[in-house]
Amino acid sequence: MTNDWATFRSGAGADLHVELRGTGLRTGLMDALREAARSGRLAPGTRLPSSRTLAADLGIARNTVADAYAELVAEGWLTARQGSGTRVARRAAPSRPAPPPRPGPARGRPTYSLMPGSPDLASFPRAEWLRAARRAITAAPHEAFGYGDPRGRVELRTALADYLARARGVYADPERIVICSGYVHGLMLLGSVLRAGAPSAGLRGRVREVAVEAYGLDIHWRRLTDAGLRLSPLRFDERGTRTADLASSRGAGAVLLTPGHQFPMGVALPPDRRTAVVDWANGTGGLILEDDYDGEFRYDRQPVGALQGLDPERVVYLGTASKSLAPGLRLAWMVLPEALVGEVAAAKGVSDWSSGSPDQLTLAEFISSGAYDRHVRAMRLRYRRRRDQLVDALAERAPGIRVSGIAAGMHAVLELPPGTEGAIVQAAAWQGLAVVGLGRFRHPSAPPGPDALVVGYGTPADSAWSGALDALCRVLP
Repeated sequence: MTNDWATFRSGAGADLHVELRGTGLRTGLMDALREAARSGRLAPGTRLPSSRTLAADLGIARNTVADAYAELVAEGWLTARQGSGTRVARRAAPSRPAPPPRPGPARGRPTYSLMPGSPDLASFPRAEWLRAARRAITAAPHEAFGYGDPRGRVELRTALADYLARARGVYADPERIVICSGYVHGLMLLGSVLRAGAPSAGLRGRVREVAVEAYGLDIHWRRLTDAGLRLSPLRFDERGTRTADLASSRGAGAVLLTPGHQFPMGVALPPDRRTAVVDWANGTGGLILEDDYDGEFRYDRQPVGALQGLDPERVVYLGTASKSLAPGLRLAWMVLPEALVGEVAAAKGVSDWSSGSPDQLTLAEFISSGAYDRHVRAMRLRYRRRRDQLVDALAERAPGIRVSGIAAGMHAVLELPPGTEGAIVQAAAWQGLAVVGLGRFRHPSAPPGPDALVVGYGTPADSAWSGALDALCRVLP
């Protein structure tokens, strides 16, 4: 044989890879098929190409393939039935000794999870999303399936501009929006642009330091430090992040904030502190990175408009579908100052890490058709009901626990007696409940804070919600 392997396409459209070894064609084919079946590479029940098709693909006589098939049927490796074709036979799997147990903790996977940061995935609007996908893909131009604009599909940028202006008070022109593969991707792009310097945006040279909130997600901090940026945490009090401290900061050229609903403390940045951070940005040439991660979910107060509306040229607005729909979509967006669009689009083009155009087109249709608004309203009611049930259960079964941060979002902060946070998280684990302490979100350079749990009430499915509440109440003092 001049070639000892090849991949061939059957008449039914399936590919078959065989390795022909040895000097005889029939023997080589039989050995290859035996080994593929023995190793499990060809699973039991797999349909093989017809003898005519495989012979044509291999460039050998049909009788050679037919004879090989017939002998393998006789040996029990294949089956052949009229109308069903030739298939790999079902054989008893050889017995194997059980693998030794892997070392690890005695506890298994948690029965319940109240971890914050995730929506109720069981409530993803599958039927509505499929309908939107069908309409979007049917109407899409051919060029939509090419590489396209690094900023993202214009259909989605247009739909987002309309929605964000209407629902979040964002000044959003489609030309100033860049689509990215999740919020972290957007933060990576911004970090690289800030570190490289963007003089056209009015920044004061290369940014070397970014101010962050005392509480947040370490994955976000790491993405900024990975870009070569130093971090300096701002102090936090009962009114939220102390943005006035930026005035005395000598090194920070940008600040990362969650002003609409601070994560994880759950407070909204008050008007005077919003004004203070915008004044700082204007006076120093600094840039504000606004993380509006769950801006749609407000319950006991009027929605707080995006900070970006106060000064679109000094604020980068970052939003995501991860909380409103599902993180698995990998869809997020940045609304950029006009002078930053080129630098960020160029950085994204180099990274070539983008969301697929079919999902972008589907989300655009989902928003434009009104399905997104309907879904958000339904989830707002669902999360508010869960929040109320959480508060009621705590009032009845753990009345000494103070609950805060519940006017919006999908999580609550449960304040604990000093020194008990670690023990309660551990006790919850033994009850099969996954929870996280507030200390997990404190910046290493920030001063110590209160003991508390950060409880996500969006995560459990409806069938697990009452069990998760019971487990939580059992471990609280």
